[in-house]
Amino acid sequence: MAGQYKSREEKRLAQQKSKSPKGKKKGSMVKRVIISLFIIGIIGMLAGAGLFAYYASSAPKLDEKLLKDPIASEIYDMNGDLITTVGKEKREYANFDDIPQVMQDAVIATEDNRFYKHNGIDLIRLGGAVIANVTGGFGSEGASTITQQVIKGSFLSPEKTLKRKAQEAWLALKLEQEYTKEEIFEMYFNKVYMSDGINGMATAADHYYGKDIKDIELHEAAMIAGLPQSPNNYNPLKHPESAEKRRNIVLSLMAQHGKITEKEKKAAQAVPITKGLVSAEEVEKKNGDKYPAFVDAVIDEVQKMGDYNLFSDGLKVYTTVDPDAQTRLEEILAGENTSFSYPENPDEPMQAGVTLMDTKTGEIRAIGGGREQDPEVKRGFNYAIDSKRQPGSTIKPLLDYAPAIEHLKWSTYHILKDEPYEYSNGTEINNYDGQFKGPITIREGLWDSRNITALKAFQAVGAEKAADFVNGLGLKFDHYYESASIGGVSPGVNSVQMAGAYGAFGNEGVYNKPHTVTKIVLRDGETEIKNENKPQPAMKEYTAYMVSDMLKSVIDHPQGTGKFAKVPGLPMAGKSGTTNYSQEERDKYGIAKSGAPDSWFVGYTTNYTAAVWTGYKTQSIPLSPTDRHVAQYIVSDLMSYVHDGVDTADFKKPDSVVESKVEMGSDPARLPSEYTPDDRIITELFVKGTEPSKVSKEFDKIDAPSKLKGKFNKKDKTITLAWDYGKEKDVQFEVSVSINGEAKQVLTTTDKKGLNVENIQSEGTFTFEVVAISGDQRSNPASVNVEVKGDKKDEGKPEDDNEGNNDNGQGNGNDQGNGNGNGQGNGNDDNSGNDGGTPGNEDGTTPPPEGDGTGDGGTGGGGDTGTGDGGTTGDGTGGTGTGDDTGAGTGTGTGDGTGTPATQSEPGRNQE
Repeated sequence: MAGQYKSREEKRLAQQKSKSPKGKKKGSMVKRVIISLFIIGIIGMLAGAGLFAYYASSAPKLDEKLLKDPIASEIYDMNGDLITTVGKEKREYANFDDIPQVMQDAVIATEDNRFYKHNGIDLIRLGGAVIANVTGGFGSEGASTITQQVIKGSFLSPEKTLKRKAQEAWLALKLEQEYTKEEIFEMYFNKVYMSDGINGMATAADHYYGKDIKDIELHEAAMIAGLPQSPNNYNPLKHPESAEKRRNIVLSLMAQHGKITEKEKKAAQAVPITKGLVSAEEVEKKNGDKYPAFVDAVIDEVQKMGDYNLFSDGLKVYTTVDPDAQTRLEEILAGENTSFSYPENPDEPMQAGVTLMDTKTGEIRAIGGGREQDPEVKRGFNYAIDSKRQPGSTIKPLLDYAPAIEHLKWSTYHILKDEPYEYSNGTEINNYDGQFKGPITIREGLWDSRNITALKAFQAVGAEKAADFVNGLGLKFDHYYESASIGGVSPGVNSVQMAGAYGAFGNEGVYNKPHTVTKIVLRDGETEIKNENKPQPAMKEYTAYMVSDMLKSVIDHPQGTGKFAKVPGLPMAGKSGTTNYSQEERDKYGIAKSGAPDSWFVGYTTNYTAAVWTGYKTQSIPLSPTDRHVAQYIVSDLMSYVHDGVDTADFKKPDSVVESKVEMGSDPARLPSEYTPDDRIITELFVKGTEPSKVSKEFDKIDAPSKLKGKFNKKDKTITLAWDYGKEKDVQFEVSVSINGEAKQVLTTTDKKGLNVENIQSEGTFTFEVVAISGDQRSNPASVNVEVKGDKKDEGKPEDDNEGNNDNGQGNGNDQGNGNGNGQGNGNDDNSGNDGGTPGNEDGTTPPPEGDGTGDGGTGGGGDTGTGDGGTTGDGTGGTGTGDDTGAGTGTGTGDGTGTPATQSEPGRNQE
């Protein structure tokens, strides 16, 4: 034993270590547990504070733009009536001072009774919520104040997470530091969702009760204040029972917190929930999207006016739309109550882009953005403003003829030759009909839409001046090649642009930019932003008037290319336009030569301008010649509607324009002479100082034959005529006769100075006239009377059978109608008739033969180059001939042996 321990002391110490009192060990353990829990608590608090700080540090910054919610804008028509609201959220903003006390009390009692006592976080309410969450699970009850709800609705997601709650609390504290309680309440009041796609309690007052928020009653205020907890479930229009229960709870809370008396509570709870509510049908009608195509243009225009956003700024936008015109246009595009039908296509409907504009102001009254479009697609493709299609011949007045009148002072009579022609690069250019009309006026060049004359006008004025001119009308193109003269421009145009450009012609040369907005009233209700669109002189008054007068012919001329747009009695001008496919496109898609991708018509009066494009979304689907009339039908229908009962003045002729009569065909223009035939006189317009002053000599009278004598030879039964004339060359003489005062008949035309008229059978006074002819010039007639008397020994002698047959004989003639003289006379094409028959004249008549036959002329038939004429110098019958479009004439009759020539009307013309 002794060896085991070095000393007694060591042994004692060893024994002491082996003995531990039980009570002392237990006390030490409790102490250590308490210390450990304290330390853990401290660590937990520090960790929680750190986590809170971390979450707070990642919270978004307070942004005033986000606190002030997007407010839907209101759009009004030209009469100041509301059309629709535009915005992601439908919201009417109410300032705090406009919110009635009953509404404030209902919200405070329901959402945050201690709102005016806390600093953004209500610790008392938070404690109750914590207990509820411990017993019922996290998130079972919220403790959010109104301030926190503003933060959540402005910056944070709605998910219930610790991070979101930490950020919400932090931002709520900051919000209370930077804004007053009234400002925070205003934010909440206008922010909360109220079902049916609307936000804000002021919006709800109008939506559900049709009232301004200041006029709300107690039971209505309670219903509105109760909605935010579960908006869709408490919607009174869809769930009236649930809505009534929730309303009554709000009324109880108001009474509990001393906002109303017990009596007021019971009285309000007794009111049926449906009292004062608007009907669901009224809500649907009120919230429907009206005039989507027009509103689409308004949205674009507001964005161009400045840093304004219709979807968020709560603007009041006053527009130019005429609700009646817009409604009618939408009916026309739908094919309702129209006199025409749209072509049926199994793949897709024909589309149309339409703009109706006030000619004097540029204010757009109606827009048609397309046909059969999906109403669910918001801001779909708008064919009136979004499309860029080539204008075809509607460019001709703008780029070709108007600049030529403006700078070269061309008259409406100015002559251009329609002939085979090429561009400067040698490429051939053709007209739509493949024909050429020779020298024509630019008026005819326009009403018949000739390509050759349009190009020549463009070349004459020059590309630079033409470009400047259309730039002043709001049109700018990438280039101005010669092909631009007939519509080959890039980029294309839309109906709004074309309405603006043509409107200047109807507004005495003043251009107004087409616009849909007159003014914007900002969110404060006081600041007005006017849409400044100043009128701009774009051309001389004479240009505007002369172009308008020519474009009236496009509609009014029987063969004008715009005749289907005509509105009877309405002084309207306009121009059609059609584009073509390339040969490559025709080959690729199998498109006939008559097919076209685009058809336009722009018509205008002094009141309105209507521009219409028609075609298909798929440009490889062609328009037939008949389909191309639809654009004109739309203009006619729309213009007829808007002008009904409206006094529409014709275009006013300015002092700078002179009307002058012109002899048709003269080049340069000449005044008609006293001898110019009436059918060769037209009236055209000239810039003052350029009108014709010289008189045409084309139809001047040449000298008449002189010393005309006539003698009857009884023995030969002939009359010999003779006359004198001067030394003029290339003169012929037309000889005609009238027997006993009957109608005068042309006998023949000769270059001799005498004529022997044989086989005279009648008696009485023969009055002969001889007229000198040189080209288109004719002299006054020289005349002489010759008395013819028969032998007395022949009186009472009966006529022989041959003479009797002549009285009722029937003769026939065709293209060069030559008759024979033996009763049943026949002529043929090669002039093989008997008795000296003569060929027909170029004007469609056949002179009587100079032969000695006694037969009658009978009936005459002929074609375009001449109709047969009855009549001989004998005493048979002389028929009258009539001609139809192809120049065939027939006629019969009894008479003196002189027939009436067949008449011929102008053949029909192939017009596209």
